[in-house]
Amino acid sequence: MIKQPLHIIFVAIVEDDEVQRNTLRWLIESSTEFSCSGAYASCEEALAGIRESLPDVVLMDIDLQGKSGIQGVRELKAEFPDLHIIMQTVYSDDEKIFESLRAGAVGYLLKKASTEKMLQAIREAYEGGAPMTGEVARKVMQFFQQPKQSKMEALLSERETEVLQELIRGHSYLAIAERLFISVNTVRFHVKNIYDKLHVKSRPEAIAKAIKERMV
Repeated sequence: MIKQPLHIIFVAIVEDDEVQRNTLRWLIESSTEFSCSGAYASCEEALAGIRESLPDVVLMDIDLQGKSGIQGVRELKAEFPDLHIIMQTVYSDDEKIFESLRAGAVGYLLKKASTEKMLQAIREAYEGGAPMTGEVARKVMQFFQQPKQSKMEALLSERETEVLQELIRGHSYLAIAERLFISVNTVRFHVKNIYDKLHVKSRPEAIAKAIKERMV
């Protein structure tokens, strides 16, 4: 007997390539864990459709015709702050990665990522994670490992900086605790301090704030 998931994760797709859009829809619908709430060829279509269906997660192509995916993220997050948006693109362009995260995206995947990685990313985003393919995650981490000290680094303790880096990598509280050899409650304590010091309320906001401070 096949075990059904406790909650179906509804996913919206924003992709202007028809073949890619239909492929993504088929992959999502083929899983018992996910359901496609809508597939749109442009941000304009998506904004109208998402208002009606309000999915859990959005897969957003970054290079759309007309209004860009980054602008689409800004508008969606302004209207639906709790919406989880994962950006998808062919190239791991540094500036677009950071622009996407600053706009409010929770993750960034290359289109060459496997089906398993994509579905895992949707699941992680729904659960509050920040999924990124390895190549993208390395670029983000390299950005934070530059020797220049930022206002953020001066504000956070060494341990808080370590915890923030693990949050950026998309790890859960349990995984962070195991990697840093501390308790989950200690992780929660550090995360609360990070949010308080950066004046943010969520992981995506913390990542975006950290990136902004680094670029000042």
